[in-house]
Amino acid sequence: MTVNSRPGRPVILGQNQYGKAENRVVKITRDGATHHIKDLNVSVALSGDMEDVHYSGSNANVLPTDTTKNTVYAFAKEHGIESAEQFGIHLARHFVTSQEPIRTARIRIEEYSWERIASSDANSRFIGADEVNHSFVRKGQETRVTQITYDGSRWEVISGLKDLVVMNSTNSEFWGYVKDKYTTLKEAYDRILATQVSGRWRFNWTDDEQKMPNWEKSYEQTKKHMLQAFAETYSLSLQQTLYQMGARIINHRGEIDEVRFSLPNKHHFLVDLEPFGLKNDNEVYFAADRPYGLIEATVLRDGCEPQIPVDLTNL
Repeated sequence: MTVNSRPGRPVILGQNQYGKAENRVVKITRDGATHHIKDLNVSVALSGDMEDVHYSGSNANVLPTDTTKNTVYAFAKEHGIESAEQFGIHLARHFVTSQEPIRTARIRIEEYSWERIASSDANSRFIGADEVNHSFVRKGQETRVTQITYDGSRWEVISGLKDLVVMNSTNSEFWGYVKDKYTTLKEAYDRILATQVSGRWRFNWTDDEQKMPNWEKSYEQTKKHMLQAFAETYSLSLQQTLYQMGARIINHRGEIDEVRFSLPNKHHFLVDLEPFGLKNDNEVYFAADRPYGLIEATVLRDGCEPQIPVDLTNL
Protein backbone atom coordinates (compact mmCIF):
# COMPACT_ATOMS: atom_id res chain seq x y z
CA MET A 1 0.00 0.00 0.00
CA THR A 2 1.35 3.42 -0.97
CA VAL A 3 1.41 6.10 1.71
CA ASN A 4 0.65 9.58 0.41
CA SER A 5 3.17 12.32 1.25
CA ARG A 6 1.63 15.67 2.13
CA PRO A 7 2.89 19.07 3.36
CA GLY A 8 4.07 18.72 6.94
CA ARG A 9 5.68 15.34 6.27
CA PRO A 10 9.36 14.87 5.41
CA VAL A 11 8.65 14.61 1.67
CA ILE A 12 7.06 17.52 -0.19
CA LEU A 13 6.34 18.37 -3.83
CA GLY A 14 8.65 20.72 -5.71
CA GLN A 15 8.31 22.46 -9.08
CA ASN A 16 5.95 20.65 -11.42
CA GLN A 17 4.33 21.12 -14.79
CA TYR A 18 2.45 19.08 -17.35
CA GLY A 19 1.15 19.37 -20.89
CA LYS A 20 1.26 17.86 -24.35
CA ALA A 21 4.64 17.94 -26.09
CA GLU A 22 5.43 18.09 -29.80
CA ASN A 23 2.05 18.73 -31.36
CA ARG A 24 2.78 18.85 -35.10
CA VAL A 25 0.46 21.30 -36.83
CA VAL A 26 0.61 22.38 -40.46
CA LYS A 27 -1.60 25.32 -41.50
CA ILE A 28 -2.32 25.95 -45.16
CA THR A 29 -3.56 29.43 -46.04
CA ARG A 30 -5.16 29.57 -49.48
CA ASP A 31 -4.92 32.94 -51.20
CA GLY A 32 -6.73 31.96 -54.35
CA ALA A 33 -4.45 29.63 -56.27
CA THR A 34 -1.46 30.71 -54.18
CA HIS A 35 -0.95 28.80 -50.95
CA HIS A 36 1.13 29.62 -47.86
CA ILE A 37 2.45 27.13 -45.30
CA LYS A 38 3.17 27.40 -41.58
CA ASP A 39 4.67 24.18 -40.19
CA LEU A 40 5.05 24.10 -36.39
CA ASN A 41 5.98 21.72 -33.60
CA VAL A 42 4.21 23.03 -30.48
CA SER A 43 4.85 21.93 -26.89
CA VAL A 44 2.59 23.08 -24.04
CA ALA A 45 3.62 23.07 -20.35
CA LEU A 46 1.18 24.22 -17.65
CA SER A 47 1.77 24.82 -13.94
CA GLY A 48 -0.20 26.14 -10.99
CA ASP A 49 -2.42 24.62 -8.29
CA MET A 50 -1.55 21.00 -8.99
CA GLU A 51 -0.58 19.67 -5.56
CA ASP A 52 -3.67 17.47 -5.09
CA VAL A 53 -3.16 15.48 -8.27
CA HIS A 54 0.35 14.57 -7.11
CA TYR A 55 -0.51 13.88 -3.47
CA SER A 56 -3.87 12.14 -3.80
CA GLY A 57 -4.45 11.59 -7.52
CA SER A 58 -7.39 14.02 -7.66
CA ASN A 59 -7.79 15.34 -11.19
CA ALA A 60 -10.17 18.15 -10.18
CA ASN A 61 -7.74 20.86 -11.30
CA VAL A 62 -6.29 19.00 -14.28
CA LEU A 63 -6.99 20.07 -17.85
CA PRO A 64 -6.26 16.89 -19.85
CA THR A 65 -3.18 17.02 -22.03
CA ASP A 66 -5.40 15.75 -24.84
CA THR A 67 -7.40 18.96 -24.48
CA THR A 68 -4.26 21.06 -24.83
CA LYS A 69 -3.48 19.16 -28.04
CA ASN A 70 -6.96 19.84 -29.39
CA THR A 71 -6.62 23.52 -28.48
CA VAL A 72 -3.47 23.80 -30.60
CA TYR A 73 -5.30 22.52 -33.67
CA ALA A 74 -8.46 24.53 -33.02
CA PHE A 75 -6.47 27.75 -32.56
CA ALA A 76 -4.65 27.12 -35.84
CA LYS A 77 -8.08 27.35 -37.47
CA GLU A 78 -9.63 30.07 -35.27
CA HIS A 79 -6.66 32.45 -35.05
CA GLY A 80 -4.46 31.35 -37.93
CA ILE A 81 -0.68 31.31 -37.59
CA GLU A 82 0.68 34.75 -38.34
CA SER A 83 3.97 33.87 -36.65
CA ALA A 84 5.23 31.30 -34.17
CA GLU A 85 5.39 33.99 -31.49
CA GLN A 86 1.87 35.28 -32.10
CA PHE A 87 0.45 31.75 -32.10
CA GLY A 88 2.22 30.93 -28.83
CA ILE A 89 0.91 34.13 -27.24
CA HIS A 90 -2.69 33.21 -28.16
CA LEU A 91 -2.24 29.77 -26.59
CA ALA A 92 -0.53 30.95 -23.40
CA ARG A 93 -3.12 33.66 -22.77
CA HIS A 94 -5.95 31.15 -23.30
CA PHE A 95 -4.66 28.55 -20.85
CA VAL A 96 -3.90 31.05 -18.07
CA THR A 97 -7.11 33.08 -18.38
CA SER A 98 -9.56 30.22 -19.02
CA GLN A 99 -8.45 27.82 -16.25
CA GLU A 100 -8.25 29.23 -12.69
CA PRO A 101 -5.84 26.56 -11.35
CA ILE A 102 -3.35 27.29 -14.15
CA ARG A 103 -1.03 30.11 -13.12
CA THR A 104 1.69 29.87 -15.77
CA ALA A 105 1.78 28.58 -19.32
CA ARG A 106 4.97 27.95 -21.28
CA ILE A 107 4.68 27.38 -25.02
CA ARG A 108 7.70 26.15 -26.97
CA ILE A 109 7.55 26.14 -30.76
CA GLU A 110 9.85 24.96 -33.50
CA GLU A 111 9.05 26.24 -36.99
CA TYR A 112 10.09 24.44 -40.16
CA SER A 113 10.33 26.65 -43.23
CA TRP A 114 9.24 25.84 -46.75
CA GLU A 115 9.98 27.66 -49.98
CA ARG A 116 8.02 27.65 -53.18
CA ILE A 117 9.22 25.50 -56.08
CA ALA A 118 9.70 27.53 -59.24
CA SER A 119 8.40 25.81 -62.34
CA SER A 120 9.42 26.01 -65.97
CA ASP A 121 6.80 27.82 -68.04
CA ALA A 122 7.20 25.38 -70.91
CA ASN A 123 7.04 22.28 -68.73
CA SER A 124 4.13 23.54 -66.68
CA ARG A 125 2.09 24.18 -69.80
CA PHE A 126 3.04 20.76 -71.12
CA ILE A 127 1.56 19.03 -68.07
CA GLY A 128 -1.55 21.20 -68.17
CA ALA A 129 -0.80 23.73 -65.41
CA ASP A 130 -0.38 27.40 -66.24
CA GLU A 131 1.12 28.28 -62.86
CA VAL A 132 2.36 26.28 -59.88
CA ASN A 133 1.84 28.17 -56.62
CA HIS A 134 1.24 25.24 -54.33
CA SER A 135 4.45 23.19 -54.49
CA PHE A 136 7.15 23.60 -51.87
CA VAL A 137 10.53 22.23 -50.85
CA ARG A 138 11.55 22.09 -47.21
CA LYS A 139 14.30 24.57 -46.40
CA GLY A 140 17.33 22.98 -44.84
CA GLN A 141 19.12 25.98 -43.37
CA GLU A 142 17.86 26.24 -39.82
CA THR A 143 15.01 25.52 -37.42
CA ARG A 144 13.34 28.60 -35.98
CA VAL A 145 12.36 28.35 -32.32
CA THR A 146 10.45 30.38 -29.75
CA GLN A 147 9.38 30.03 -26.12
CA ILE A 148 6.48 32.07 -24.72
CA THR A 149 5.87 32.16 -20.95
CA TYR A 150 2.85 33.91 -19.41
CA ASP A 151 1.75 34.16 -15.78
CA GLY A 152 -1.39 36.23 -16.24
CA SER A 153 0.33 39.63 -16.15
CA ARG A 154 3.86 39.34 -17.51
CA TRP A 155 5.16 37.90 -20.78
CA GLU A 156 8.57 36.50 -21.56
CA VAL A 157 9.34 35.80 -25.22
CA ILE A 158 12.63 34.13 -26.13
CA SER A 159 13.10 33.34 -29.80
CA GLY A 160 15.98 32.12 -31.90
CA LEU A 161 17.26 29.41 -34.19
CA LYS A 162 19.34 26.25 -34.22
CA ASP A 163 21.25 24.11 -36.72
CA LEU A 164 22.32 27.05 -38.92
CA VAL A 165 25.70 26.04 -40.35
CA VAL A 166 27.98 28.90 -41.48
CA MET A 167 31.57 29.07 -42.71
CA ASN A 168 34.28 31.62 -43.49
CA SER A 169 36.91 30.10 -45.75
CA THR A 170 39.48 32.76 -44.75
CA ASN A 171 39.86 35.91 -42.60
CA SER A 172 40.24 33.77 -39.49
CA GLU A 173 43.32 33.16 -37.33
CA PHE A 174 44.11 31.44 -34.03
CA TRP A 175 47.44 32.02 -32.33
CA GLY A 176 49.03 33.44 -29.18
CA TYR A 177 47.22 30.96 -26.90
CA VAL A 178 48.48 29.30 -23.72
CA LYS A 179 50.80 26.35 -24.34
CA ASP A 180 51.82 23.60 -21.97
CA LYS A 181 53.42 20.18 -22.32
CA TYR A 182 50.20 18.71 -23.73
CA THR A 183 49.75 21.34 -26.45
CA THR A 184 50.18 20.03 -29.98
CA LEU A 185 47.95 22.43 -31.91
CA LYS A 186 49.87 24.57 -34.39
CA GLU A 187 49.15 28.28 -34.59
CA ALA A 188 47.00 29.24 -37.57
CA TYR A 189 47.21 32.52 -39.47
CA ASP A 190 44.72 31.60 -42.18
CA ARG A 191 42.12 29.01 -41.27
CA ILE A 192 38.55 27.97 -41.99
CA LEU A 193 36.07 29.16 -39.36
CA ALA A 194 32.84 27.17 -39.32
CA THR A 195 30.13 26.67 -36.72
CA GLN A 196 26.58 25.41 -36.29
CA VAL A 197 24.76 28.33 -34.71
CA SER A 198 22.34 27.83 -31.84
CA GLY A 199 21.12 31.24 -30.70
CA ARG A 200 18.36 32.68 -28.54
CA TRP A 201 17.31 36.28 -28.04
CA ARG A 202 15.01 37.79 -25.42
CA PHE A 203 12.53 40.51 -26.29
CA ASN A 204 11.88 43.46 -23.98
CA TRP A 205 8.14 43.20 -24.71
CA THR A 206 6.75 42.02 -21.37
CA ASP A 207 3.19 43.33 -20.99
CA ASP A 208 0.12 44.09 -23.06
CA GLU A 209 0.52 47.84 -22.59
CA GLN A 210 3.63 47.80 -24.77
CA LYS A 211 3.55 47.75 -28.56
CA MET A 212 4.07 44.19 -29.72
CA PRO A 213 7.06 43.62 -32.03
CA ASN A 214 6.60 42.56 -35.64
CA TRP A 215 7.73 39.00 -35.00
CA GLU A 216 8.33 37.99 -38.62
CA LYS A 217 10.33 41.12 -39.50
CA SER A 218 12.27 40.89 -36.26
CA TYR A 219 13.36 37.33 -36.98
CA GLU A 220 14.48 38.06 -40.53
CA GLN A 221 16.36 41.21 -39.53
CA THR A 222 17.99 39.58 -36.50
CA LYS A 223 19.20 36.68 -38.62
CA LYS A 224 20.48 39.12 -41.24
CA HIS A 225 22.53 41.15 -38.75
CA MET A 226 23.88 37.98 -37.13
CA LEU A 227 25.06 36.59 -40.47
CA GLN A 228 26.52 39.91 -41.58
CA ALA A 229 28.54 40.13 -38.36
CA PHE A 230 29.83 36.58 -38.88
CA ALA A 231 30.87 37.37 -42.46
CA GLU A 232 32.35 40.81 -41.80
CA THR A 233 34.38 40.09 -38.65
CA TYR A 234 38.07 39.37 -39.21
CA SER A 235 38.26 36.71 -36.55
CA LEU A 236 41.13 36.06 -34.17
CA SER A 237 38.93 33.69 -32.15
CA LEU A 238 35.43 32.27 -32.32
CA GLN A 239 34.74 34.08 -29.04
CA GLN A 240 35.42 37.40 -30.77
CA THR A 241 33.09 36.49 -33.62
CA LEU A 242 30.35 35.42 -31.18
CA TYR A 243 30.52 38.77 -29.38
CA GLN A 244 30.32 40.70 -32.64
CA MET A 245 27.28 38.66 -33.72
CA GLY A 246 25.47 39.43 -30.47
CA ALA A 247 26.54 43.08 -30.40
CA ARG A 248 25.31 43.63 -33.96
CA ILE A 249 21.88 42.32 -32.97
CA ILE A 250 21.67 44.45 -29.82
CA ASN A 251 22.81 47.58 -31.68
CA HIS A 252 20.33 47.18 -34.55
CA ARG A 253 17.25 45.62 -32.93
CA GLY A 254 15.81 47.78 -30.16
CA GLU A 255 13.20 45.15 -29.24
CA ILE A 256 15.93 42.71 -28.09
CA ASP A 257 17.85 43.08 -24.80
CA GLU A 258 19.75 39.80 -24.55
CA VAL A 259 21.33 37.28 -26.92
CA ARG A 260 22.92 33.94 -26.07
CA PHE A 261 24.89 31.79 -28.48
CA SER A 262 26.17 28.24 -28.32
CA LEU A 263 28.71 27.79 -31.12
CA PRO A 264 30.47 24.48 -31.69
CA ASN A 265 33.72 25.02 -33.58
CA LYS A 266 33.39 22.83 -36.67
CA HIS A 267 37.10 22.11 -37.01
CA HIS A 268 38.70 21.84 -40.46
CA PHE A 269 42.25 20.49 -40.45
CA LEU A 270 44.69 20.71 -43.37
CA VAL A 271 45.40 17.30 -44.83
CA ASP A 272 49.08 16.33 -45.05
CA LEU A 273 49.62 15.71 -48.77
CA GLU A 274 53.42 15.55 -48.63
CA PRO A 275 53.48 11.70 -48.67
CA PHE A 276 51.99 12.00 -52.18
CA GLY A 277 54.45 14.65 -53.30
CA LEU A 278 51.78 17.34 -53.22
CA LYS A 279 51.75 20.77 -51.55
CA ASN A 280 48.59 21.69 -49.64
CA ASP A 281 48.32 25.47 -49.89
CA ASN A 282 45.23 25.88 -47.68
CA GLU A 283 43.15 23.99 -50.21
CA VAL A 284 42.28 20.50 -48.92
CA TYR A 285 40.85 20.00 -45.43
CA PHE A 286 39.55 17.21 -43.27
CA ALA A 287 36.23 18.17 -41.65
CA ALA A 288 36.14 16.71 -38.15
CA ASP A 289 32.73 16.29 -36.52
CA ARG A 290 34.01 15.50 -32.99
CA PRO A 291 35.42 16.30 -30.58
CA TYR A 292 34.76 19.99 -31.06
CA GLY A 293 35.40 23.22 -29.22
CA LEU A 294 32.20 24.65 -27.77
CA ILE A 295 32.04 28.41 -27.36
CA GLU A 296 29.09 29.88 -25.42
CA ALA A 297 28.31 33.37 -24.15
CA THR A 298 25.57 35.91 -23.48
CA VAL A 299 25.61 39.43 -24.94
CA LEU A 300 23.45 42.00 -23.13
CA ARG A 301 22.18 45.52 -23.60
CA ASP A 302 23.92 47.67 -20.99
CA GLY A 303 21.86 47.83 -17.79
CA CYS A 304 19.94 44.61 -18.46
CA GLU A 305 20.11 41.44 -16.37
CA PRO A 306 20.57 38.02 -18.03
CA GLN A 307 17.47 35.82 -18.07
CA ILE A 308 18.11 33.32 -20.87
CA PRO A 309 19.16 29.98 -19.34
CA VAL A 310 22.86 29.17 -19.63
CA ASP A 311 22.01 25.68 -20.91
CA LEU A 312 20.11 25.97 -24.20
CA THR A 313 19.64 22.20 -24.51
CA ASN A 314 15.90 22.27 -23.89
CA LEU A 315 15.14 25.86 -24.90
